[in-house]
Amino acid sequence: MFATLTDRLTATFKNLRGKGRLSDADIDATAREIRVALLEADVALPVVKDFIAAVRERARGEEVSQALNPAQQMIKIVNDELVRILGGETRRVRFAKQPPTVIMLAGLQGAGKTTLAGKLALWLKEQGKQPLLVAADLQRPNAVTQLQVVGERAGVAVWAPEPGNGVGDPVSVARSGIEHATSRLHDVVIVDTAGRLGVDEELMKQAADIRDAVKPDETLFVVDAMIGQDAVNTALAFQDGVGFDGVVLTKLDGDARGGAALSVASVTGKPVMFASAGEKLTDFDVFHPERMASRILDLGDMLTLIESAQKAFDAEQAEDMARKLQAKGGKDFTFDDFLQQMQAIKKMGSFKSLLGMLPGAGQMREALDSFDERELDRVQAIVHSMTPGERANPKIINGSRRSRIAKGSGRQVSEVNQLVERFFMAREMMSQAARGKLGGIPGMPGMAGGIPGMPAIGGKKSKGKQPKQGKKGKRGARSGNPAKRAAQLAAADEKRSAEPQPGQLPSAFGGAPEGDGNLELPDDIAQFLKRR
Repeated sequence: MFATLTDRLTATFKNLRGKGRLSDADIDATAREIRVALLEADVALPVVKDFIAAVRERARGEEVSQALNPAQQMIKIVNDELVRILGGETRRVRFAKQPPTVIMLAGLQGAGKTTLAGKLALWLKEQGKQPLLVAADLQRPNAVTQLQVVGERAGVAVWAPEPGNGVGDPVSVARSGIEHATSRLHDVVIVDTAGRLGVDEELMKQAADIRDAVKPDETLFVVDAMIGQDAVNTALAFQDGVGFDGVVLTKLDGDARGGAALSVASVTGKPVMFASAGEKLTDFDVFHPERMASRILDLGDMLTLIESAQKAFDAEQAEDMARKLQAKGGKDFTFDDFLQQMQAIKKMGSFKSLLGMLPGAGQMREALDSFDERELDRVQAIVHSMTPGERANPKIINGSRRSRIAKGSGRQVSEVNQLVERFFMAREMMSQAARGKLGGIPGMPGMAGGIPGMPAIGGKKSKGKQPKQGKKGKRGARSGNPAKRAAQLAAADEKRSAEPQPGQLPSAFGGAPEGDGNLELPDDIAQFLKRR
């Protein structure tokens, strides 16, 4: 979503690199470029003015003039100001001292409130809570049915005494939902309310009546991050008509310019508490202003990546894999272990989103956009087509086996060859990482050295070191002089005759080329030496 803004800011900061001191002209030019970038990203004009004024003031202060690297200090200032307009600190849910905690969702129709209710319920369930979803949206067609389906997918109970579709009183449903939660020992209640295509008096009255009936501990305003400037106007209208404690941004994975995310928190003074960036129920997390600012500046989001890895990877399995990679140069690491890692990576979400959290991901955006997520499924198909023996010992996979594996997985032999080759390369790199020779991500050994079979995204192909050509006069090089060349050939023949023949021990062990030191060896040992 913030691709355009990231590209503009990155290009702006490139112009500052290498400068030992920033002049007023440099500061003005940088501020002008940042202003254009924010306006192009659809950030509200009052927010942009406040942002640029703060950056100019700090850039002309002592923290830049006395810095060893003024350009880096300028980036730090922009990062700090981005964190400030995004809300400053991570805002957590305030749970009631006396359960149940009541969370009310409000917003326009189409913002994704119903799906978000299921995502929030699943997230609370993972935190050890017992949430209950209350279907108080009785106007939108099939809204109650949708919430029931979402609740079933999340494994969360749903209170839906009315069928909806224009039938029933949402205020009484919300009130009875609290009573039901209390009797069934649910410690969190999430009330899904109705929306409208636009702000109107009826919408505000119904939302206010539900608020007065259930007295929510948290009222969350759900806003579609793709609607641009209208998100700010809608947020202000809800703040005046109903009031809310925090903002939830949905559809952050969209291709809009994302100005709403940078505007709502600053204009309303209410923090962004959660962010949703996908269709899956797991595509949901707490909103961290400092991490989002880091992503916008293309500095990566390693903390979120590590947290995702720790959730997806089983601790015991990770330790077991680390031991395999540390011992014997990683030779105990098999395709079965690789398959476990790939399945864990798929649990973490989109492969593109994972790579997007790495520093400098903006520089390989084209490669990321062209990456096919189904490549992971194709690699899995190849591995599943291997026999247990082949997965345990990949070295036995010869040409005929590769042909059979390709037919079984519906892929080309060249793809099988590439996977096997990259497996050995990645295993060696992961082994080095496990022994501390390379950096990696804690709890996720498979990401340290890349994924076998995956294309090298954003990287340059290594040409490899060419063997050095023998120089004139070096050992093994033949002279152009006929007399010298004849002497060299004679010396080589003499050396070869001095070497032990099959069935003869080297002279260091009592053997001699003349024959008086020859030892008669058993046939099987002589045959072994001959093969060698």
